[in-house]
Amino acid sequence: MIAPAAFVILVVAVIPLARALWMSLFSIVLIHPDAQPFVGLDNYLTQLASPDFWAAVQRSLFFTIVSTGIELLLGLGLALLMDQPLRLRWILRGLVILPWALPGVSNALMWRWIDQAQYGALNALLTQVGLTSTYINWLGDPHIAMWMVIIADVYKNTPLVALLLLAALQTVPREPIEAALVDGAGRIQTFRYIVLPWITPVILVALVLRTMDAFKIFDTIWIMTKGGPANATQTIGIYAYQTAFQSFNFGGGAALGYLIALLIIGLAAVYVRVLRQEPAA
Repeated sequence: MIAPAAFVILVVAVIPLARALWMSLFSIVLIHPDAQPFVGLDNYLTQLASPDFWAAVQRSLFFTIVSTGIELLLGLGLALLMDQPLRLRWILRGLVILPWALPGVSNALMWRWIDQAQYGALNALLTQVGLTSTYINWLGDPHIAMWMVIIADVYKNTPLVALLLLAALQTVPREPIEAALVDGAGRIQTFRYIVLPWITPVILVALVLRTMDAFKIFDTIWIMTKGGPANATQTIGIYAYQTAFQSFNFGGGAALGYLIALLIIGLAAVYVRVLRQEPAA
């Protein structure tokens, strides 16, 4: 019964992973196709000793921490709003899910047009309301570009966090909340001591999913900035792609792929350790 699914996993996952592991142990450079000497762990050691690698890791961590943190806060706020007994709240839920339904490429293209320096909607809006008198090159300024990419990622993925937390909120028992309100507890105290501990495991699951996805982000950044300007948005995923397919260093690119996987496993292990702990009472 499981043979077809096992075969698909073997073809699309196990074999490519084994092939990439084999490639990472050889010096495979496209400009020297006939010379592919075995180098062992040299590709890994070369990347670990490279300042460019660690700079890309730092950018990835910054992107992951900021985007995931904002998505969690906004998602929690939206979940609390959608959990209220509002009229026509099904319309609100439908509107919230729309950004998440967008393909990643479409979302990135939309935000690239919005942030376009000459005729983008963002500059047009800011100049019309008088917040700026000159057009700003949002994706061409090294100090701003990363924040614009983060905004695009937050716009798309906040609905996922909101839906997960909404599902958790709808499982919270009402009796303890009503009893706390009768005893004189405020809304904030009720949320802090009853609701938040109840939904904490789901919050941690959302953090795991978003952290793993954000750390290896590629499509949004590549479409919006291609890692620029001046490598300001060159995350580890972009760096690995450029190493393999622009520098034609396939051995180094394969090693980077496994290093990314190890970093993500390390981040996931931290979350799993937290998930195993009992939520605060």
